[in-house]
Amino acid sequence: MNDTIKLLGRRRSAPPAQMRGPGPDAAELQSLLTLAARVPDHGKLAPWRFIVFEGEGRARAGDVLAEIYARREPQAEAARIDVERGRFSRAPLVIGVVSRAAPHVKIPLWEQEMSAGAVCMALTVAATSMGFRTAWLTEWCAYDREVLARFGLAEHEKIAGFIHIGRVDAAIEDRARPDLTDLVTHF
Repeated sequence: MNDTIKLLGRRRSAPPAQMRGPGPDAAELQSLLTLAARVPDHGKLAPWRFIVFEGEGRARAGDVLAEIYARREPQAEAARIDVERGRFSRAPLVIGVVSRAAPHVKIPLWEQEMSAGAVCMALTVAATSMGFRTAWLTEWCAYDREVLARFGLAEHEKIAGFIHIGRVDAAIEDRARPDLTDLVTHF
């Protein structure tokens, strides 16, 4: 069994709350983004882009989430608002993958959106190969247009995922995986 197959077999998501630093350094981040940009992309449209949340940017993003959440949920307790404030600070690095899918004469939106999903998966695999742990999340903030506007997304853009990247000390248990006999048919 080659190293790539072994890597894919051991990849696990890790809860961001268990992540610690250090996160990827500048060269590792550049490699991660370069590798993620190598996904299948019919028409060479690059129908995705990245938002890097690191350092103080994670706290600024958290302030945006806390502000919007508190306004929308006026009865929320301070502890709950603090959860939102810390959402992007759980991992040392969060990469927002933005789907920029737009109508095209030849390339369906669906193919462009799948390319953005492939970017998310490529990031998780590349980070795992570098010794990091990841979590591909969306959560409420990925669907809130006010949050997205504050993060700099255009009206037609969507979040394909927030990829949390860090280190985890404890072993991560695997979850139950689907039974292929329920999923595979032959034609």
